[in-house]
Amino acid sequence: MLLAHPALLADRVREYETLSALDADEGGAAARRRMDDIAYSLCVATGTADVDAAVVAARHRLPGARVHDDSLITAMHRLRR
Repeated sequence: MLLAHPALLADRVREYETLSALDADEGGAAARRRMDDIAYSLCVATGTADVDAAVVAARHRLPGARVHDDSLITAMHRLRR
């Protein structure tokens, strides 16, 4: 399977989250179409059929992503020392 470049994934995830926050799916035809296009490209780029799964899969492929992000726990543990 071909993997999308992390920069492409980061851009698509950021745009999808922005459109979601602005409720683009409730907006005009152009906004809904763009949201659908971004969701489709995320699904294709990650090999998933569901946009929510695609966003999760894309995040896991981004640089610095960890399966279990315990960065807050680790930071708090360091502060307590």
